Amino acid sequence: MTGTVSGLDTPLESSSRVDEIVDRLITAIAIGEYLPGSKLPAERELASSLQVGRMTVRAAIARLVEQGLLRTQRGRNGGSFVRDEGPDASSGPAVRRILSGRWEALRDTCEAVSLLQGTICRAAAENRTAEDIAVLNESLTAFRAAASGLESQRADGLLHLAVSAAAHNATLQSVLQEVEARVSIAAPSHVWGDAAGMRHMEERALRDHELLVSAITDQRSSDAERLGREHARIDLELLESALHRSA
Repeated sequence: MTGTVSGLDTPLESSSRVDEIVDRLITAIAIGEYLPGSKLPAERELASSLQVGRMTVRAAIARLVEQGLLRTQRGRNGGSFVRDEGPDASSGPAVRRILSGRWEALRDTCEAVSLLQGTICRAAAENRTAEDIAVLNESLTAFRAAASGLESQRADGLLHLAVSAAAHNATLQSVLQEVEARVSIAAPSHVWGDAAGMRHMEERALRDHELLVSAITDQRSSDAERLGREHARIDLELLESALHRSA
């Protein structure tokens, strides 16, 4: 039995609930939501996003530290960080349980994200301003220059925010953010894949970004919509790849 007392940590939930959070965090690392070197959100924030108590999150993190997937650091810049060594073959069952258990919902949601991305990219092509074009080109340059992995993931997020802003439609932006959050396994970041295929994916993403920024700049709305839809499908491809590896 669990409960909530204002100002206090919630009690530790059942061991099966801790197991589930461990599986979700392992999967988030395996699919690249959390990349090597990345810092997990604070316990309170992570507990809120995972809809469990802080003690449950704390127990799950402790277990992943024991397994060598996370390291903890004390001090002002402390927290829980993903180790440079990614999950090994033993993580397969956890990844399979999480992804296969919600596969239909993930596939359906990824398709919705693709449609929404296309709509936003069309709106961006129709509504972009000179200032938007400058921001898009700056974001593209930053993505092009970013190192593989965590730096590219962050640059990608900023570029997509620039595209959404260029659409000048707050409702579309809000809906997209809400639907994208449903794809997340345990992190606010986009899926980024495993180390083996990451650089190839980033090169593909760069080509997509270049074509998309060009279409938005030139106000080729149909091209922008098509490119936005196709680019958004990378997430589902990466999830499919992770599910295949887990088997």
